[in-house]
Amino acid sequence: MTTGAPTPPQTQTGRPRRSALRRWLPLGLAAWLVLEIWLLILVADAAGGLAVFLLLVAGFVAGAVVVKRAGRRAFRNLDEALRRGTAPSSGGGNGLLMLAGLLLMIPGVLSDVAGLLLLLPPVQTLVRRRTDHLVNRKLRVAAPGSLGDAFQQARIHRPDGKVVQGEVIREHHDDTPDEPRPPLNR
Repeated sequence: MTTGAPTPPQTQTGRPRRSALRRWLPLGLAAWLVLEIWLLILVADAAGGLAVFLLLVAGFVAGAVVVKRAGRRAFRNLDEALRRGTAPSSGGGNGLLMLAGLLLMIPGVLSDVAGLLLLLPPVQTLVRRRTDHLVNRKLRVAAPGSLGDAFQQARIHRPDGKVVQGEVIREHHDDTPDEPRPPLNR
């Protein structure tokens, strides 16, 4: 039985080839963790253990405030859109603000710097443009039947997210009459 999804590329040994992300992500996370610990040790040597503790607590509290504020803004945008009867706008950058807050909440100096940078509007614009470019590029090369292909089809047929009321008309090649169907519950 086949699903219609393309098979992953095979290596010469017959095993599926791992993607670059699956190969390098664990190594990158391990390197990031070692670097974070090393930087915290450097800061502790220079400023003392209490300063490191206060830095970690301040980062967590600031991150929680940012996440809470972005969540409230997202909920407010959703509520306003539902009252107007339109699709919610994604122009506020709430997802990037939540990511910035989560980076601030993660203990470490690098994650705090990344979270603080992500709070700056020019950096948010740059990250949003780059992400949109990468997603669009991946969707353009999506294989037929893949999840990316499904997202591309959804973007093509409903770019504004509106639902079109309609009726499905089935064409029969034989002379059998259509069975009456019950009305849809709304």
